Amino acid sequence: MTDLLAATAELVDVASESWSEGPLVDRISTQLEAPGHLEVTRIGDNVVARTALGRERRLILAGHSDTVPANGNGTARLAGDTLWGVGSADMKGGLAVMLESARTHRDPAVDMTYVFYAREEVAAEHNGLAEVARERPDLLVGDLALLGEPTDGALEAGCQGSIRLRVTLVGARAHVARAWMGRNAIHRIGALLVAVDAAEARRPLIDGCRFHEALQVVGVSGGVSGNVVPDRVEVTLAHRFAPDRTAGEAEARLRDLLTPFLEEGDRVEVTDVSPAAPPALDQPLLKAIVARHQLEVRAKLGWTDVARFAELGVPAANFGPGDPTLAHAADERVTRDSIERCWAVVDDLVTTGL
Repeated sequence: MTDLLAATAELVDVASESWSEGPLVDRISTQLEAPGHLEVTRIGDNVVARTALGRERRLILAGHSDTVPANGNGTARLAGDTLWGVGSADMKGGLAVMLESARTHRDPAVDMTYVFYAREEVAAEHNGLAEVARERPDLLVGDLALLGEPTDGALEAGCQGSIRLRVTLVGARAHVARAWMGRNAIHRIGALLVAVDAAEARRPLIDGCRFHEALQVVGVSGGVSGNVVPDRVEVTLAHRFAPDRTAGEAEARLRDLLTPFLEEGDRVEVTDVSPAAPPALDQPLLKAIVARHQLEVRAKLGWTDVARFAELGVPAANFGPGDPTLAHAADERVTRDSIERCWAVVDDLVTTGL
């Protein structure tokens, strides 16, 4: 078998910051085409490879090829059984597992679809998986999708949704020497901040998975100059919501929270929204690997493209090597053990099925 840690290091050494994935995608395409048993389709910087064996079920393994910008860690560094480098955990270890499966599983128990997509680390509107869904939705049909996001070999079920709001509060300008003649818009946010900070975080239990919602102010912008009472302030709120709520319900909850602090002329705008996805733990293939490998199962508290597959009607979960808390960090790393444990589960699922 391929040394998967070394294979991951080779992928790390091919820079693939968002919008610059081309060289890595070229390499992936070549590796997928070489065995000759896969139908390979390239859509921009996204590559989909599929078997067509007429199996009863189809498994999708999906992963993004892009990374965040390097932070002094653009080159792979191997020390014993640990690999450091940008993207090593998020998620080139997962890509190495996918490529090994594509290369070696020529007679799988389930039909296979491998999806390597670009621009996951930037705004959702640019997401490569969404591009494939628009151009060729037929390529994304399947019974189960596993995304190689870093979970360190645990199964992270579903995902929380994400919504960002921009709240604009208005006031009236005046010279600071005669401040009583104006109204300071920035001062108005005090009560709003207190209310947001005091908002109770829901922790619903869904299919045995404990989700944990979060609401935070992540940006404040205002001010005119040092001698002017500001007449406008913008506050950005970020909310992660559990999959027992729709995006519309989450937005309505936020608007209810904000309403007591709004006046005529104020505005609330949704600037970004991504739906949540429920756990798919009753899916037969997923149940099989959880039982056979006694996988730890937990809720995915962040947002991933599991939600995008759920919108397409494909049950999905997160499963990949690497500690998720190290993603995007300067000391991002992945271990041989983490990659090989994930490979063992994928190998079993692809060769055995149910």
